[in-house]
Amino acid sequence: MKNILTAGVLLLSFMTGAQECSKENSLAYQKELNSQYANPEESPLKKEDLKTFKTLDFYPVDIEYCVTAKLVRTPDEKPFYMATTTSRKPRYRKFGELIFTLKGKEYKLDVFQSVDMMKIEEYKNSLFLPFTDLTSGNGSYGGGRYIDLKIPTGNTIQIDFNTAYNPYCAYNHDYSCPIPPEQNDILVEIKAGVKEYKKH
Repeated sequence: MKNILTAGVLLLSFMTGAQECSKENSLAYQKELNSQYANPEESPLKKEDLKTFKTLDFYPVDIEYCVTAKLVRTPDEKPFYMATTTSRKPRYRKFGELIFTLKGKEYKLDVFQSVDMMKIEEYKNSLFLPFTDLTSGNGSYGGGRYIDLKIPTGNTIQIDFNTAYNPYCAYNHDYSCPIPPEQNDILVEIKAGVKEYKKH
């Protein structure tokens, strides 16, 4: 069974240097993501789909979906096994809570660290933000989307929903993908980031 952690590694290599909110950074991220998906060595696409792949479908970049969140750290959390689309149970720990305002309402999302990734020097400061929203299954992938973040030095963090990407399972069911926990379902449409995959 292929391991979904490889997706995080690929994306984090780009994201760790681009967390500032700007249209230019969001567009650069989309270009990098398309490049990865077009590369047979990195792409999660099936071979037959890769032959016709041109670009992922994105919502238009909208900086309204780039927010500054308050980070409330939760250092006493114990590791747990996160549910996935298969029997695989990767270990994560809740790193903290992200509190932010979007479209005039306040929301909260839990953010996590992979226990395995924490042991790798290059990724020890990486955070994993899985979520679902009101576009899930209605414009975006029904299984939710992910955002890769980096631990900030202070108590705020930029969340650019324009960089939300699909689990590899959206393209190939051979992968095992973490399922966003129930508390990370937010009742707002996040019309930003990657849309539901449709073969062209």
